Amino acid sequence: MNQNKDLIDLVAGLLKKDRSYRRFDNSVQIDCETLSRLVALTRYCSSGRNLQPLKYRIVPTSELCQSIFPLLAWAGYYKDWDGPAPHERPSAYIIQCLDTELTSDCMCDDGLHLQAISLGATAMGLGGCIIKAFNAKALADVLALPPTLKPLYVYALGKPAEEVVITDLRQDGDYKYYRDSTDRQCVPKRDIDDVIISDIVEGRG
Repeated sequence: MNQNKDLIDLVAGLLKKDRSYRRFDNSVQIDCETLSRLVALTRYCSSGRNLQPLKYRIVPTSELCQSIFPLLAWAGYYKDWDGPAPHERPSAYIIQCLDTELTSDCMCDDGLHLQAISLGATAMGLGGCIIKAFNAKALADVLALPPTLKPLYVYALGKPAEEVVITDLRQDGDYKYYRDSTDRQCVPKRDIDDVIISDIVEGRG
């Protein structure tokens, strides 16, 4: 049992470090081999119907990264922030696409794959941000994607240049992430008692 607990603690430790980073050290570049290794992790994920309909476009070049950045929306809760400054922008991107020739519904594959990629990045000392809000048509044009490949998510990737910490959910129930007085990004999380559904119903024995 102690060995099992150690393994759970190891996974928990990795998950705690696997946060959404939005500011990076842009001087640290990420090569194609590293991006390919991260995408390769998705091959071991479960897949609905085992169809494996997701494909990936890796973007390691600074020129293409510069073209992609304006197409993305950053941190919806920070209304007065337009995203990272030029020296804090991602060094690379991984674009998750659905092969519509295979299916119109990837079921839960997209989340499983993104978690595998982000955990792999964390293990490498990197970090990223999963972005859903972007100009899909413009992105497809920039990347010259065929019409059968539909962009689903953009994973912005780099060497983190900010601290992100998990905090308790505030008493007023506000779950929005925020930056504290030291410029750390704070991410409120619900307590375990709020997540597990109890099998004890009041009034019943």
